[in-house]
Amino acid sequence: MAASPPAASTDPRKVASMRGGAAFGWAALALVALGVLLILLLHVLPPSNQVNPVTRTISEYALGANRWIFDLALFALAVGTVGVLAGLVRAGVARAFGAASLLILTWAVCLVLLVVFQKYNYATDNGVGLGGRIHRMATLVGFLSLPVGALLVPGGDGMRTRRARRWTRTASVVALLSFGPLCWAVAQGLLTGVAWWRVFPLGAVERLMALTEMAVLAALGRWAIAGGRLGRADSDAQPVR
Repeated sequence: MAASPPAASTDPRKVASMRGGAAFGWAALALVALGVLLILLLHVLPPSNQVNPVTRTISEYALGANRWIFDLALFALAVGTVGVLAGLVRAGVARAFGAASLLILTWAVCLVLLVVFQKYNYATDNGVGLGGRIHRMATLVGFLSLPVGALLVPGGDGMRTRRARRWTRTASVVALLSFGPLCWAVAQGLLTGVAWWRVFPLGAVERLMALTEMAVLAALGRWAIAGGRLGRADSDAQPVR
């Protein structure tokens, strides 16, 4: 005889908290979608549409008149990330003070740092200043912290949460694999002396990496929504103990 699904929680406060996780998930995904839309607009709106997306990084858009769109996009992604994390915690999928939450929050902080510390402009700047170095480091740390943090989210035991966890971990692995060209370029640079940013089309590779990061965020948001359904009578998820 088939096993019955786990019973839904009967604690009103726990039910309300988990339903709140789903609400946070939906709101966060809306902010993430807004951030992605704004980044896409930078590719088509003048004058930022003059930036070559194959050879120039996304941060190049912050050097022109459309910087406010770039800043707004990153703030939307940062707030959306915090919303995803809040949804995961409220849904009982992640621990508020766990390693996974800290790493996901690090990604959000790095997005803000990318706005505060502008990318250096090779056309006008003489050498890379402190702000440019912080910008570069925030990019690297942010791109790594989100997928690693997503892999560490413990999750629940129900069918919905297992499916969401599988999608999240698949997206996270793909995001980490997208670092392959960068690692190869740095490694060969040590042997040949060729600068790593000249080995491959930097803009195209960074956009591929950014796309995988957005997939991880979307999967995490979906996970928060799935975990939040534990508060409904027909749920089959279980919170993290």
